[in-house]
Amino acid sequence: MHLDTAEAMQALGMKIGAVLQTGDVIKLYGSLGTGKTTLARGILYGAGFTGEVPSPSFPIVQYYAPPDIRLPLVHADFYRINDPQELYELGLDDAGMDGAIVAEWPEKAGSVLGEKCLAIYLDFAAQVGRDVRLDDSQNFDNRKIWN
Repeated sequence: MHLDTAEAMQALGMKIGAVLQTGDVIKLYGSLGTGKTTLARGILYGAGFTGEVPSPSFPIVQYYAPPDIRLPLVHADFYRINDPQELYELGLDDAGMDGAIVAEWPEKAGSVLGEKCLAIYLDFAAQVGRDVRLDDSQNFDNRKIWN
């Protein structure tokens, strides 16, 4: 799919966030500036969060919990991770059991996040906007968000 604007990227995220369930893992792939944080922000808003959503690039992990959001959610950015073993110290191997995980730069996480996920690949479009490709092993399609 092609998205022309940051608003369209955030709107896609809101659709995903609206149907997010406990145990869901969303992996956001793409180079710097492709809109991973914008998409993650939309997911948080779609899950009911109304506050500011900073990029977790420096803290690595931001935790969101009810009543500020409808289910516990971890927003992680693994850009600065050099060894996936570092993530076990953050408790991310258990985080998805209580809520959902949205991970930027998941390729740096090794097997910590598991294989079952909604993988979203973002790339710069030839002209304007971003191209988005979805790999849905978590069966989000049954939740009717792509309509």
